[in-house]
Amino acid sequence: MSLDLSRDLARAEALADLARPLALAAFAQSLTVDRKADHSPVTEADRAIEATLRHALARACPEDGILGEEAASSGLERRRVWAIDPIDGTRAFILGIPLFSTLIALCLDGVPVLGLMDFPALNQRYSAIRGQPSRCNGLRLRTQANTRLAEATYCATSPEMFTRAEQDRVAHLRKGLADMRYGTDAFGVAALLAGRAQGVVESDLRPFDFLASVPLIEGAGGVVSDWQGAALRLDSGPQLLASANPALHEAALARLNAQDRGLWSEE
Repeated sequence: MSLDLSRDLARAEALADLARPLALAAFAQSLTVDRKADHSPVTEADRAIEATLRHALARACPEDGILGEEAASSGLERRRVWAIDPIDGTRAFILGIPLFSTLIALCLDGVPVLGLMDFPALNQRYSAIRGQPSRCNGLRLRTQANTRLAEATYCATSPEMFTRAEQDRVAHLRKGLADMRYGTDAFGVAALLAGRAQGVVESDLRPFDFLASVPLIEGAGGVVSDWQGAALRLDSGPQLLASANPALHEAALARLNAQDRGLWSEE
């Protein structure tokens, strides 16, 4: 079902236009890094970009809720809620690795219906409205039709994001893959959308980390869920599994959950 969210997509594009020069200006400088309560890094650029986007949204959509990473959320019970990650991949950003991005999503009744990922240093912007094709810089995106897990490459941000039990599950998935690449942050999703990778597996995520990905992956022909196969919503987390097509997704889910089904075996 296609939704008429063209005005909201234009708003998301305008927000990304505000964020990009701020991110690029900070990226070119030596950064002061602070640590949050969970010991994850944060820079002044993270805070400044989110504050700028929140101010713009409050003026344009005062009735909408906002979920952000760096400041308190508001109005999450409302029908329309925006989710913002000002700099996804802050560790890459700090190190001068150009795979950081700004993530923007809109949820209706908890369902992500609009997603935008902007990679300022790469000049790549991915956008989608639920039920419509995903695009990068205006060009339509399609995931791969490959249905063999043994020929697939899946991406993940870091093995440290998985608990010990999750590491065992991911290791079992890895044994069924051609390859797994770490260190991708949200660019793993971009590689999936472009048909370069065939999947993404993540954990330790919060909604602003994954909500933008949902319409993008689905709009390119892929499938995305939690590790049990349930749809991702505003109240979901912390796990994500995305695949290029339904057959591949079912195969990946089966390997992740093989232990629960009594099918675990040494290979």
